[in-house]
Amino acid sequence: MRNVEEIQLSKEELARYSRHIIIPEVGLEGQKRLKAAKVLIIGSGGLGSPALLYLAAAGVGTIGLIDFDTVDDSNLQRQVLFSVNDIGKLKVEAAKERIQSLNPHIQVVTYNERLTSENALKIFKEYDVVADGTDNFPTRYLVNDACVMTGIPNVYASIYRFDGQVSVFNYEGGVNYRDLYPEPPPPGLVPSCAEGGVLGVLPGIMGCLQANEVIKIVTGIGEVLNGRLFTFDALGFTTRIFKIFKDPQNPLTGDKPTQTSLIDYEFFCGLKHDSINKKEVKEINVLQFKQWKDEARDIQVIDVREPHEYELVNIGAQLIPLGTITNSLDQIRKDIPVIIHCKSGARSTRAIEALQDLGYDNLLNLKGGILGYIKEIEPQLPLY
Repeated sequence: MRNVEEIQLSKEELARYSRHIIIPEVGLEGQKRLKAAKVLIIGSGGLGSPALLYLAAAGVGTIGLIDFDTVDDSNLQRQVLFSVNDIGKLKVEAAKERIQSLNPHIQVVTYNERLTSENALKIFKEYDVVADGTDNFPTRYLVNDACVMTGIPNVYASIYRFDGQVSVFNYEGGVNYRDLYPEPPPPGLVPSCAEGGVLGVLPGIMGCLQANEVIKIVTGIGEVLNGRLFTFDALGFTTRIFKIFKDPQNPLTGDKPTQTSLIDYEFFCGLKHDSINKKEVKEINVLQFKQWKDEARDIQVIDVREPHEYELVNIGAQLIPLGTITNSLDQIRKDIPVIIHCKSGARSTRAIEALQDLGYDNLLNLKGGILGYIKEIEPQLPLY
């Protein structure tokens, strides 16, 4: 953080932040600390949207944003940073334009790239605090480890359906994400928001709580959510706080650290396998799939999405959700081609890999999933 004594607020800034400055705990000193701070937001999705808006409004002097996605119509149910006019734009560009229109007194630095083990440390070293708004385990472990290695607090949040979590990791040598979750869950066990859904207002609530923790860390006020995990159930409107303890086996900060550099996090989370042992996942494109259907070939088609997705739109396949696939072997043929699909192809790939380990060699992944099928074959069906 820059030297606060060197920070000056203009007349316009003094007027803008007056409701902060008159709070005794914040005051002029606290507002200067906010202007001096450099905060990095990982992702501009459901969590990143409210965090970005409120940190910009609060006067954080430099906001960094990492995202490599474009704005999609399905984002607008919860990603309030964007509008219909932003559909198709790079998220970092649309986000920068939006938050600078909210507060022209701040600087926004964008990184239109995927966060990786190769670029994380270089980027993180430029910031004082990181707020993790990602939705996958490899990136969460990467963010955690990079924060530990650069000595930066990590304000964490996660959301799923009606449930949310918030905590602060690596604060003044405190616990980190690996103390809470030493090992990632098995691949496919925990659906993403795209697979399982999320109540639109939930990321707004949790993202604002993230922004609150960032502001407390920067200004030095209040009790930071360090060593504690806050959980929120929006459906039952209940909250709980769990104590987090240091794990002596933590590979980064335990009694005998074993990890001194960033690793391959997709491999660590079981999403990448040894190419020697991994069997090829064969594919079929949507045009060939339609031809097989028109020819009335003897095939089995399985949809591994969730029931609520199947109700929204389906192509007449047999529904066997991914989480139940290995318990449904009696329903899956071995004597004819079996075509497996999901929304875009990721879950069906995981299903095929699991079934191949159980002896199936007649499986085909529908390339592009149901979205590819709708776009190419039946555009009258609704996209979701």
